[in-house]
Amino acid sequence: MSRKIVAGLFISLDGVVEAPETWHFPYMSEEMNAAIGTMTAAADTLLLGRVTYEGFAAVWPHQTGEMADQFNSIRKLVASTTLDKAEWQNSAVIEGDFLEAMRELKGQPGGNINLSGSLSLTRTLLAAGLLDELRLLVHPIVLGSGERLFAEGTRVPLALTRSAALPNGVLDLSYEAA
Repeated sequence: MSRKIVAGLFISLDGVVEAPETWHFPYMSEEMNAAIGTMTAAADTLLLGRVTYEGFAAVWPHQTGEMADQFNSIRKLVASTTLDKAEWQNSAVIEGDFLEAMRELKGQPGGNINLSGSLSLTRTLLAAGLLDELRLLVHPIVLGSGERLFAEGTRVPLALTRSAALPNGVLDLSYEAA
């Protein structure tokens, strides 16, 4: 059985995924932490784009607790054409063709490969048919502006594989390609 690539995103009701640090935190709860924890526990590799990597690397090494321990200890792969090296513990920059590296990684034994944030990587993997699961934590807020998960005109048929409503109104939804 091959590994799964799972993208997890915080998203508003109107599809905005940009800058969740500016609107997501009021919805953090024990249940949301548990949902994030189950996704994190199934993975042995974290896939990040350069911007997300730099944001995480600036914060997580200075944090303590269970989630910080998970983020700091997990293997991290960074997709970047501008970074030469990744300094954060257990991090490496992907060399060569990104999609080929993902195909190869999926064929190796191991746990899930979690993609956190990194909108362009999520879109690229979906378009290439390499994303196995799209996990969305849909927040009950309309932002009105900001970058959306899918650009106008994008058509991607998906099948809902799991859903849960959290007490704070957040929907925890999982999709796979239809």
